[in-house]
Amino acid sequence: MGTLGARTAGARDTGAGGGGSEPSRRRLLRLAGTGLGLTALGAGAWGCGPVEEPSATAPDTGATPGKGGDAFTAPPDGTAPRPLWQGEAAGGSLGALDALAVAGDVVLVSGDPLVGRDIVTGKEVWSRKEVAVPGAKLLVSGGTLYLASARYDGDVVGLDPTTGKETWRSRLGGERYAQPRTLAADDRHVYVLAGVLEKDFSVKNNVIAALDIASGKVVWQERRDAGTEEYGIVAAVVGRHLVYTDLRENVTVRDTATGRQVWTKKIGTSNHRRLAFHEDLVIVPDTHRLRAFALGDGRERWSLAADETYVWFRDPAVLDGVLYVADSSRSLWAVNPATGKEIWRNDDLAGLSTPWQYTKVGDTLYGATELDPKGGVHAFDARDGRLRWTYNDGTKSSEKWYVVPSGKRLAALHGKRLTALPAV
Repeated sequence: MGTLGARTAGARDTGAGGGGSEPSRRRLLRLAGTGLGLTALGAGAWGCGPVEEPSATAPDTGATPGKGGDAFTAPPDGTAPRPLWQGEAAGGSLGALDALAVAGDVVLVSGDPLVGRDIVTGKEVWSRKEVAVPGAKLLVSGGTLYLASARYDGDVVGLDPTTGKETWRSRLGGERYAQPRTLAADDRHVYVLAGVLEKDFSVKNNVIAALDIASGKVVWQERRDAGTEEYGIVAAVVGRHLVYTDLRENVTVRDTATGRQVWTKKIGTSNHRRLAFHEDLVIVPDTHRLRAFALGDGRERWSLAADETYVWFRDPAVLDGVLYVADSSRSLWAVNPATGKEIWRNDDLAGLSTPWQYTKVGDTLYGATELDPKGGVHAFDARDGRLRWTYNDGTKSSEKWYVVPSGKRLAALHGKRLTALPAV
C-alpha cells in the first residue's frame, strides 16, 4: 500500500492532470468515497465547486430573533417552555449522529450551506456553501471544526467554528484513497477512516489513520481487516485510547500514539450508535444487556441485564458521573457507571418516545427522541427521573431530534427547524 500524503494548513490541491480528466475523476472519487451515493445515509453525492469564503452579509433564513439575557422563568411541570427563537436548518439531519454542535456562542447544523447562528439571538453569524458533505459529522475539538473536504479531493479541513474561515488542511492521498471521514479528535490528532481505491475505483478495503493537528502530516495509518465495512463506525478518544464500534459487531480499541490495536471483542449485535465512557471503562449496549469493558485490556467489568431478553438497551450517556439509558420497553434508567447498579428507573413513559441522546444542565436531564409526534425534547428531574415536560415543535417531521447545551440555553434540531430553548 502506498504512503499517505500530507499537507499543511492553507494549501490547496489544484489537480495533477489539469483540464479534461479532472471532472470525471472527481465524480468517480465521489462515488467511491460516499459508498455509491452514501447509501448508509440515504443521500446522494454533491457536486464540487470552488471553495467559498464565509458570507459577510449572510441572508436572513427565517429565524425569529430572540433577546439576550439569561433570566429565564421555569414553567410549571407539565408545561414546556416557549422557544427563545426558531430558524431554518439547511438540509435536515440526514440521520447523522452528530448533526448539531455548539462552539462558544455559535450553534452549527450539518447541511449545505453550513451555517453558524448566534445561540442568543438566532441570527446568522456566517454561512458557507459546498463546505460539508451530506450527513457530515460535526466534530469540534480544541476550537476547530474538522470536516471531510466537500471537493472530494482526499483532504480534511479545519474551520474556525465562530467565523467559518478555514484554518487547517491535511492531505490524505486522494490518488489512492476514497473520501476520508472524520471519526474523532483529541489535542494532538484527528482520526479518519478512508477506503482504499482499486484500479477500477472500487473500494474493498479501508484504513484508519491519525493526522497531526500541528503539521497536518499523517502520523500513522493501519489497514483494517479485509471485509471490514467502512460505514456504521462510531468512535471516541479517551486518553490514549481510540475506541470504536462497527456494523460487524465489534468493539475495538487502538493506541492513539501508534495505531496499534490493543484489543477487539465481538458483541452480540451491530452497534452503530453511541458509546458511553466512565474513567477507564467503555460502556456498550449489547441487545438486552449493558456491558462495561476495561479500556486497557478489554476485560468485562460489569454487565446489567434488562428485565426481559426481548427488551433492548438503546444509546447510553454518562453525565456528571451517572449513566443514563432508555430501553425498548420505554423505560429510562439511571445507573452507577462504575458498578452497573441501578440508581432509579422511570417506567411511566408508556405512549411516549424514549430518548436516544442526552444532555444535562443543573438538576435537569434533557433527552432528544427519534419518533414524532409523541416525542421531542423531554426534561426529566435528574435526581429521580420524574418527567417534567416535553417540547415538540408540531411539525410532525419523522426525523430524529437532537439537543445540545450552551450555558443556560439549549439548541434543539428537528428536521429543517432549529429551536433555542431555555434550560430551565
